[in-house]
Amino acid sequence: MSSRIPEITLNDGLKIPVVGLGTYSLKGSKGAASIQSAIEKGYRLLDSAYNYENEGTVGEAVRRCSIPRSELKITSKLPGRYHEYEKAVSAIQESLYRAQLDYYDLYLIHWPNPSKDQYVEAWQALIDAKKWGLIRSIGVCNFLPEHIERLEKETGVKPSINQIELHPFFNQAEQRKYHEEKNIATQSWSPFTRGLKDLKIDTLQEIAARYNKSIPQVVLRWHYQLGAISIPKSASPTRQLENISIFDFDLNEEEMVSISALSQPDGRIANQDPAVYEEF
Repeated sequence: MSSRIPEITLNDGLKIPVVGLGTYSLKGSKGAASIQSAIEKGYRLLDSAYNYENEGTVGEAVRRCSIPRSELKITSKLPGRYHEYEKAVSAIQESLYRAQLDYYDLYLIHWPNPSKDQYVEAWQALIDAKKWGLIRSIGVCNFLPEHIERLEKETGVKPSINQIELHPFFNQAEQRKYHEEKNIATQSWSPFTRGLKDLKIDTLQEIAARYNKSIPQVVLRWHYQLGAISIPKSASPTRQLENISIFDFDLNEEEMVSISALSQPDGRIANQDPAVYEEF
């Protein structure tokens, strides 16, 4: 199944699959078994974070599975409390120790936390960690264009990827256009919003019935055709397989527009506006 998941090439040359596994809340032995199941079913991109407190679980799943480490793309993220340069370097090292990995394929700044004004310092730590071989590709999460512009202006290095809140009720059209212009990949967190019950509306139900697909499959196909990398989370082996079985049908332009039209100005799940929201 993994060979059927298309890949995209990031602006630094790293290739990653267009669908990965979100691992938030997958912890301990059960979490490792769920992640291992996903790998065995074809997932090659795993998304974690320092603040998820499950980097060790991800590493354990990688060791348990039958797939070589070199075939996997593993992501973690730097928390806001470690934006200071020296703290960022130590946190990256700690992330590797927790997972018992030699390197991360992707490492991202989790939130810009602009009022603290240390995200450029954190970015420099990621740049250096990449030079040292600890990370293959560096990016950000929840960064607005003005944050990204400052990174590039002050360091000369722009992110390979920006992971943002993106789902049918918040389609991020302007942010996605900016990414495209800057050759920065868009990655979607909470691609379904935070509950499948919220997706059971007529537009999505009608499209799903038309293709004999589930509503989540239609939504993930929408992400794919937008050019976004989605990272749906599921502990269910059945749902895990369903979520990567989206490459045998195409949404037409009208259907894409109708799904995008569900977007709302206040469509953020928890009002987490990166201009003011902060996470440590």
